[in-house]
Amino acid sequence: MIYQLKKEQQLYCDIESAWDFFSSPHNLSRITPKEMGFDVLSDLPEVDIYKGMIIDYTVSPVLGIPLKWQTQITAVNYQKSFTDFQKKGPYKLWRHHHEFIPNEKGILMIDTVDYELPFGIIGKMAHSFMVKKKLEYIFDYRYQVLEQIFIPLKH
Repeated sequence: MIYQLKKEQQLYCDIESAWDFFSSPHNLSRITPKEMGFDVLSDLPEVDIYKGMIIDYTVSPVLGIPLKWQTQITAVNYQKSFTDFQKKGPYKLWRHHHEFIPNEKGILMIDTVDYELPFGIIGKMAHSFMVKKKLEYIFDYRYQVLEQIFIPLKH
């Protein structure tokens, strides 16, 4: 079964700042809970994100057991959106679409994650008991961190 997680957040910045931050894999560990053990393994230069970019990570989502994860950037619409797709990792399917929409306050960021777990009925049970809550927790954590990074300017 394919599940979807969708989150929106208002960022108080310009499109250049939002794009620069989110299109750099080096910032992922800043917005992921420390106990997840998230680490970018790829030695990526500070270049603009591009279609075909491969990023290798380790992540420890359960019991501190490290898992290897590899994603590929499958689509880039400069300063509008990009999509990463899991090539290797814990999910049967993981597709994360990042969208950036300018508005009067700055940028509305929309994350849409389509994902599927392996192992059939066991995967469905794991989703109900653990995975859904873990993903909500990770994105709630990101929300809080981003609120601190992209603080609204007071006039």
